Amino acid sequence: MKKLELERNKAPENENRAVKELICIMCPKGCRLKVEEGGGYAVTGNACPKGAEYGRKEVTNPTRVLTSTVKITGAIHSCCPVKTDRDIPKQLVLKAMDVLSGVVLKAPVRRGEVVVSNILGTGANLIATRDMEAAE
Repeated sequence: MKKLELERNKAPENENRAVKELICIMCPKGCRLKVEEGGGYAVTGNACPKGAEYGRKEVTNPTRVLTSTVKITGAIHSCCPVKTDRDIPKQLVLKAMDVLSGVVLKAPVRRGEVVVSNILGTGANLIATRDMEAAE
């Protein structure tokens, strides 16, 4: 009898686990995901396997592709659009922006040209996303 009472009073194991709610960005559908933190990071609400992968990654190690602009001299425009060629850890985005603030390119620049290689040791390169011709 005592064992039965103990089991009734025992809280379910996953009752204390936090659940994070996200909107999946892997496709235009925008599934509402619920990710149970801890354990195996169970994901519900996804319509496809990409959603489950996104949910787990966003809770355990969030990353972002950084898009911005850097200064350029000798071109028609004063700034050149850039982005990382792969995602970087979210906690490094502001530090990466600090690196970008010191970058000054000289025209001409070609789309896809590496502006900063291996930014902050992440393995991601910062690349130009537009051709910038030299001003005449």
